[in-house]
Amino acid sequence: MQSLAAALPKAAPAPAKKGPPPDELDIGTYDGSLDQDEDFPENNDIEISPDDERVLALDSSVCGPNPTRQWNLNDLEIGRPLGKGKFGRVYMARTQAPPKYIIALKCLYKSEIISNGVIKQARREIEIQQNLRHPNILRLYGFFHDQKRIYLMLEFAAEGEMYKQLTKQGSFSDRRSSRYIAQMADALRYLHSKKIIHRDIKPENLLIGLDGSLKIGDFGWSVHAPSQRRNTFCGTLDYLPPEMIEGKAYNEKVDHWAIGVLAYEFLCGRPPFEDKDEKATYKRIVRVRYQFPSHVSEEAKDLIGKLLVYNPDKRMSLSEVLEHPWILKWQRKN
Repeated sequence: MQSLAAALPKAAPAPAKKGPPPDELDIGTYDGSLDQDEDFPENNDIEISPDDERVLALDSSVCGPNPTRQWNLNDLEIGRPLGKGKFGRVYMARTQAPPKYIIALKCLYKSEIISNGVIKQARREIEIQQNLRHPNILRLYGFFHDQKRIYLMLEFAAEGEMYKQLTKQGSFSDRRSSRYIAQMADALRYLHSKKIIHRDIKPENLLIGLDGSLKIGDFGWSVHAPSQRRNTFCGTLDYLPPEMIEGKAYNEKVDHWAIGVLAYEFLCGRPPFEDKDEKATYKRIVRVRYQFPSHVSEEAKDLIGKLLVYNPDKRMSLSEVLEHPWILKWQRKN
């Protein structure tokens, strides 16, 4: 069994940003919302069947090749809310026992998962994420459940959501965008080496760590696909590649396309195929019709153009992304 220290590395600040130790860090005030069901009134009306309960009885002390210690809510000091989603809430939290690790506690209502028909998807997300170890992938340290909820003990991304920063700033510089794209390419190369296709890369699913590094934080649409050919239609409209829109079989190259869309959105502040309605957006994606604003550099245009290619087999590889002149130029400057 993994020790606590092995399962939960300290949330120590990066060298460039020193701060108080975890036991002195202000995690904010718990607002009591976990004990209230007002935002999820339907929770009281849904009966969880024995079969569903078995599927959602998720506990990292008995799951996977590297079981953790057994956890429950009494082991944690819950702090301020970090956000609210479709299936529950996320809180800043700290382990009660020394050395008092800082985490993000994601609380998911079982009834919400059941009523939305995503039982297998939720379990798959947890099973995938628990075994991933990469600096640009949000770490899942452990998980447990009670009668109503599933609790995920996640790495705390101190700088928050990528989408909020992009919305606030409008767009990112070449320096910042190239750094994020390099980190994304490296993380996806790691996932693909494990036969995992993400399928839903977008700013809303990305977080930023204390050292400013990108963190992939959502694996809801990810799939472990040893055959590497899939037919399921999923993901976010603006980031869908032509092969998914046309209902064709696809492979990990859908993630290569998504990196191209992401690079464009970082630099331009909007997705490349955005249009007045879904039908128009679909048409532009299938025809690969987009234009660059005048401020986008030729090197960035070249990288994006080699990723946003109709034929998946002709898209730039992730290794080529990491060796692209636009990436290397700004890596040297960084």
